[in-house]
Amino acid sequence: MRQFVSTDATELDIPEQAAQPSQQMIATGIGKVLRRRRKVKRMSLREVATRAEISIGLLSQIERGISSPSLKSLLLISEALEMPVSWLFSGNHNGTDVLPHEPYVVRAAQRRRMDLGIGGMTKEILSPDEIHQIQFMRFVIHPGGKSGDSPARHPTGAKCGLVMSGCLGLEIDGQEHVVNRGDSFAFRASSQYRFWAIGESDCEVYWVTTPALY
Repeated sequence: MRQFVSTDATELDIPEQAAQPSQQMIATGIGKVLRRRRKVKRMSLREVATRAEISIGLLSQIERGISSPSLKSLLLISEALEMPVSWLFSGNHNGTDVLPHEPYVVRAAQRRRMDLGIGGMTKEILSPDEIHQIQFMRFVIHPGGKSGDSPARHPTGAKCGLVMSGCLGLEIDGQEHVVNRGDSFAFRASSQYRFWAIGESDCEVYWVTTPALY
């Protein structure tokens, strides 16, 4: 865990009633999960922001649903709050009764889903949690959505994917690629990579990573 600067007990929160409602706030709920976890841990915005190495303003905006966070920011905030990032994924039951858990099959109504809101992306986990060696996901990247401003990397494994619709921008070790509908890709997880939607349409990608990330 990162070292962080201790602060006094003064809560630096902006009152919830002062936050303006937004479509992102309604769509995601991620900010509410992060805020609830922070309250449980009895941590101030300053403490969490210092641990995660982000600004207090950005953290406040993420909690209130005003800012759409990058995957890197979510990973850092989750680590600061000592919670698995998988807690940010919610089950999508589509109004049906909760189905029994199956170790090898994920029913459509049981997919865990993370919605990063307008200007971000939606992620669904399609593979069961019991299989840690591989993870199958569906990304829908909205216009302007991206994985982050700076590249990410992971020490082991590999990643591959297939673009189902739209157009994907993919940077691997500094080299940019345009991946169109029907095109596929693969690269080592240790490569520096980032991705984004190209154009004014959603980009749908089926993404596989080894080992499981969430």
